[in-house]
Amino acid sequence: MALIVQKFGGSSVANAERVLNVAQRVVDIHQQGNQVVVVLSAQGDTTDELIEKAMEINEKPSKREMDMLLSTGEQISISLMSMAIAKLGFQAISLTGYQAGIFTDGTYSNARIEKIDGSRVRSELDAGKIVIVAGFQGMNKNGDITTLGRGGSDTTAVALAAALQADFCEIYTDVDGVYTADPRVVPNARKLRDVSFDEMLELACMGARVLHNRSVELAKKYNVNMVVRSSLNDHEGTLVREVTEMEKMMIKGVAYDKDIARISIIAVRDIPGVAFKIFKLLADVDINVDIILQSIGRGDTKDISFTIARSQLVDAVDLINKNLDYIGAKEVNFTRDVAKVSIVGAGMANHPGVAAAMFEALAEADINIHMISTSEIKISCLVRWDEAEKAVQAIHKRFGLDKEI
Repeated sequence: MALIVQKFGGSSVANAERVLNVAQRVVDIHQQGNQVVVVLSAQGDTTDELIEKAMEINEKPSKREMDMLLSTGEQISISLMSMAIAKLGFQAISLTGYQAGIFTDGTYSNARIEKIDGSRVRSELDAGKIVIVAGFQGMNKNGDITTLGRGGSDTTAVALAAALQADFCEIYTDVDGVYTADPRVVPNARKLRDVSFDEMLELACMGARVLHNRSVELAKKYNVNMVVRSSLNDHEGTLVREVTEMEKMMIKGVAYDKDIARISIIAVRDIPGVAFKIFKLLADVDINVDIILQSIGRGDTKDISFTIARSQLVDAVDLINKNLDYIGAKEVNFTRDVAKVSIVGAGMANHPGVAAAMFEALAEADINIHMISTSEIKISCLVRWDEAEKAVQAIHKRFGLDKEI
């Protein structure tokens, strides 16, 4: 008997037919003698619809009240799933994040899981029930509902798998697995048989929408066996695991992220400590910074540019404007007209010419590069927002990622 955690995304439970389809899948695994914990996202576009409802009432609602509102989407999903499993003749129980023992820090709308008390889940499993847990949510020390941010249901599933020491964590979505690129952008993208935690983490951080990056961080930390597969068929998925073939250079995929913005702080004093002041201000309010570019000083000033999530742009610009004198800068400007395109693969640092090949592909496609960031297993370029898909297609073709390796 195995303990299996299964996570199903919003599209997998978007309507009654799909809820019943997932219920049958879950029951089939349970009938094989396995204990099953199911983590669900809100149905279809429920979260977006709830956000729209909030905006109709208050254009700037508090994050606490938004968490209270948005958490209801997952609660609808889990109750319906429990009903569907009961209809099939099996015992199931739905649990909110708090009922499942998920405790978080106090950051509303982007909370992090601090601990999980799995005793309630284990007792329900031992009673022979299928346990259905609301993804994306937990509770802080004040007893308030918190949500985990974009893709938080993936994080819920992996955290539960780690806490319960599950044998597998299966992430079900509307695609067959992890691809070398978004199949909607590159029709001949190839499904990967496996991908390392590090590669998957970079792909997730660079914009691949199959797994949330925080879920991959947890899986790597606790060595959780993950499989990404489709809820709509029985095709074999992609195994996400620790891979040791670091000597072999293999570009695993091309990802892009259009939900970013670039901020430039102009005429910053060219003295020690200025960069610290800027990024400490941002860190103190939980604004994450990605690509950073500092110009060569001219006279006694320089410019510093960086990228952040588009959703944090207004807060970041307001914060910097209020602190221009403290920073010692002339002005701040920004643009939303950017996108990040990245290639990811283990061992890239030891294989010359990878960056050149990527830049050649972009040049041949007449795409200008605005900023560049590199690590041992990824290279990212900032390009114009409306050229992101074209860039992905050009890079995918240049590295022959449609061919089996």
